Amino acid sequence: MSEMKSSFDEYASKYDAWFMENTNVLYSEAKLVAHFLKDSKDVFSVGCGSGLFEMILEKDFGISIKNGLEPSEGMAEIARKRGMTVEITTVEKAELGTEQYDSVLFNGTPSYITDLQAAFNKAYSALRPGGKIVVIDVPKESSYALLYNLAKTVGTWEHPLLKDVHPEDPYPIEFVKIANWRTTAEKVEMLENSGFHDSKYAQTLTLHPIYSNSLAEEPSEGYDRGDYVAICARK
Repeated sequence: MSEMKSSFDEYASKYDAWFMENTNVLYSEAKLVAHFLKDSKDVFSVGCGSGLFEMILEKDFGISIKNGLEPSEGMAEIARKRGMTVEITTVEKAELGTEQYDSVLFNGTPSYITDLQAAFNKAYSALRPGGKIVVIDVPKESSYALLYNLAKTVGTWEHPLLKDVHPEDPYPIEFVKIANWRTTAEKVEMLENSGFHDSKYAQTLTLHPIYSNSLAEEPSEGYDRGDYVAICARK
């Protein structure tokens, strides 16, 4: 966890800069988040990072997310400047309370959470009856994760095996090295173990990673071809 925290502290500005250089990827993902949050009121963001997505959701989709947690002080500082109230902690250590929110969001964070089952258990307690959890991430079985895991194994994007098969501006290797991607099936099983039910799915980034920044995609149902997949389940 200390390695993960220090990486995000050191490269906080690099995180935002990468998304700003890949705006179609950013908006494809933002549209996917909005897809399951459009009718939400009280939303808590687990691992809100710099608050970049929360800022875009409010500005472009009318979805307000003002509360969250973030382990990285560097990231949290940026999110606070963007108007969020952020507790600097991990979800495993946090006290999320009981029946406080109608939605809990995990956007791009499951791969950086060590004890994801414990995180889902806390989210379940924090939700009001009928509330929803929205879990969004790169699935381990996707094209992106296969590339990420190869880059992680060889330690760089500059390897002959990756030549001409990754995006022109790939996700920073510092964040790739500390991630642990899980399959969609693994995450669904954990959600069910926590008591969640009635899972629904949506996906985006359905083009090969080389072309994923060529347009901002609208979300589509399912999880069979997207490199970014959302699971929405109910308490």
